[in-house]
Amino acid sequence: MVTAGLRRLLALALLGALGHAASAATGVAVLPAPPETGPVTVFFPTAAPATRFVRGPFAFELASDAAPLRGNGHLVVMSHGSGGSPWPQADLAIALVDAGFTVAMPEHAGDNYRDMRDVGPPTWRHRPREVSQAIDAMAADARFAPLLDFSHVGVYGMSAGGLTALTLAGARWSPALLNAHCQAHLAQDFPACVGLATSLTGGMLDGLRLAASRRVIDWKLGSQTALESWTDPRVTAAVAAVPMAATIEMSSLANPRIPLGLVRAGHDEWLAPQWHIDAVRAACGARCTLVADMPTAGHGSILSPQVPDLPDRAARLLNDPPGFDRASLAGVYDAITRFFIQNLAP
Repeated sequence: MVTAGLRRLLALALLGALGHAASAATGVAVLPAPPETGPVTVFFPTAAPATRFVRGPFAFELASDAAPLRGNGHLVVMSHGSGGSPWPQADLAIALVDAGFTVAMPEHAGDNYRDMRDVGPPTWRHRPREVSQAIDAMAADARFAPLLDFSHVGVYGMSAGGLTALTLAGARWSPALLNAHCQAHLAQDFPACVGLATSLTGGMLDGLRLAASRRVIDWKLGSQTALESWTDPRVTAAVAAVPMAATIEMSSLANPRIPLGLVRAGHDEWLAPQWHIDAVRAACGARCTLVADMPTAGHGSILSPQVPDLPDRAARLLNDPPGFDRASLAGVYDAITRFFIQNLAP
């Protein structure tokens, strides 16, 4: 009988083999939108030649609508952050494809670069369901269905997508818990509670901003006490990067239902580590894995390629802090890839 430790060693050995056997290119295709959500962008191994592929300000070498190869037979679904799109996470997706994975990225309805009408709890509620719908869409597609094991699917999420990954790992959350956090720690975690609508300046008007924000947050969130959750038995490993977590009932993560990896950014000014990623680590302890710790990184440093020409407030929160070395991302992406190979291996 093969022990769990031996399985992990074999999985790590496979990482090198899969990287060597990786296809000559990464393919890309877009599946039609499932009901009530956006399209699903798929990155996959292919033998077809890559060509220049441009989306907005982003350019890649990809094989558009090429024939997919099986790779390692495993699917990873990626959940983007608020206002996001597939493209600032494409370099991680390509790294996963290089190791043999197929990657599906649903566009979250009401919380993407084209439409932000539901940012916050309204979209947090339906994001995990959209992950499940993306898995369904892949399983219904004649190109991909024969190539993938849908009983062992990975999920990666960043920021609001990190909350999605934590929810699928067993977290329960409610808007009222976020309200309680913001009432107690608004000044210390202001961007997490208020977003980009305004910011503290250190000036004489900050007191008014804090008082008004507390009233608005309590009005919007205070009565929403029901705990939200979502389970998909096909999801058997998850990685949450710089997750929104102050809304979580932390006791629900004391024993994650699946292997859970975490990615931390030490200079995250949007989701202050103390109240988010570090609180998750304290809750799950040895039952989760710190896959990567980036002590000099900011909230958006995990994204690659970077989003250009951001508005000032967004740029301050998403651009790299001084001293962060983008070359380190290759090692972070390798660590995330190793986690999924270890934990999705049959």
